[in-house]
Amino acid sequence: MSITIDYSRMVPAADPEKVKDYAGKIAAIDETLKNKRAAGDLPFYDLPYRNTADIEGYAAGIRGRFKNLVVLGIGGSALGLIALNSSLRSPYRDAVLDPELYVLDNIDPERLYRVMQKLDPAETLVNVITKSGSTAETMASFLIFRKWLIDGVGENGYRDRLVVTTARDSGSLRQIADKEGLVSFEVPEGVGGRFSVLTPVGLLPAALIGIDIKALLAGAAAMDKRLLNSTLLKNPAYLGAVMHYLAYLSGRCISVMFAYGDRLLDLADWYRQLWAESLGKRYDLNGIAVNVGPTPVKALGVTDQHSQVQLYKEGPDDKVYTFLKAENFENTIEIPRAFEGNEAVFYLGGHTINELFNVEEMATEVALVKEKRPLTAISFSKVTPDEVGEFFYFFEVQTVAIGALFGIDPLDQPGVEEGKHFAYGLLGRSGFEDKKKEFASFTTGDKALIF
Repeated sequence: MSITIDYSRMVPAADPEKVKDYAGKIAAIDETLKNKRAAGDLPFYDLPYRNTADIEGYAAGIRGRFKNLVVLGIGGSALGLIALNSSLRSPYRDAVLDPELYVLDNIDPERLYRVMQKLDPAETLVNVITKSGSTAETMASFLIFRKWLIDGVGENGYRDRLVVTTARDSGSLRQIADKEGLVSFEVPEGVGGRFSVLTPVGLLPAALIGIDIKALLAGAAAMDKRLLNSTLLKNPAYLGAVMHYLAYLSGRCISVMFAYGDRLLDLADWYRQLWAESLGKRYDLNGIAVNVGPTPVKALGVTDQHSQVQLYKEGPDDKVYTFLKAENFENTIEIPRAFEGNEAVFYLGGHTINELFNVEEMATEVALVKEKRPLTAISFSKVTPDEVGEFFYFFEVQTVAIGALFGIDPLDQPGVEEGKHFAYGLLGRSGFEDKKKEFASFTTGDKALIF
């Protein structure tokens, strides 16, 4: 089965005639993207066809040896894996299945400390993920966990319990891995972090926790074939790109992904980074300041019906909505009949919690449509590796297409770099002394406003 993408209720933001006006522009964008793909300038397009024998061989060779898998990475080095784990394995970020997964995608000292206190180094495999090898948060965590492993199992034992995923030929982590003889996997050249879930960044830890990575890639490959059609109304990624672009031009600059189900929420979190870093840009391709980019927001159904829907239904019409939902659940829970005569409770009996969940999702959609809020619905027939692979690939292609409509580069993130450089200067990294001085010039505010 494949995911279903329903644009039939996007009309308030994307008049069909206006959409058709973009057919020629999309045909030109499609030709450009295909030429770049053929030239090797968009390598994420061909990730579904990767040979995974190296990953599967490594995973099989250590299966059963470790109780815990700790992954050190941040942003694109973590969000894809988190989404894979919660959608396909357990709808919780907490470690509940063997091997227990701990994705330390933040450097909160309390969390790091508690994880190290809880786990036994002898029973733990650590996967360090950073393409550049200079991500401060990841490399600091690497130094901490390297010492933790050495203190627990010694120099030789440490090397058996640490695997790195980084660039093939460059970067500090590559130098360390080669010098210390660590097992390593490569992040392909030209694939940025937010597009890397279908590389060893996501595939290696996914295989280590038992996810079927061949099915994941097969789903992505199936979506690739669905998206080869250059005709606007036949290509769901291009059609969605145009509709979201028109929504943005109409003042709907906030993109809400409403995930109905705990296991789908982290897919929305992955989307949030993909959309924000790819499309939020100061300059267009001609160097002109444009300051564009829709703001991605995630919501959880049914929980956020009771926290956000009031705003979505009656607040400003500045949003476009994407609902994620699963048509089938693995488990069914019946609601018992009780308290006859108490109609506010009794009517629930005889139904299932599944029915209640689905009815509330449909009711929320209709409540928004009634207010003429533009809405897309993406349905999973059942949340499986192939359908999750389709989801990832679909949004990656849609992202580069809408980036072309905005006239910006969806593959860079210059705004992220300056914050890193300030941090390097404050921590005394050589070559960033000027950033420390510049930082100081922005920290002198009006003291009368500090309470």
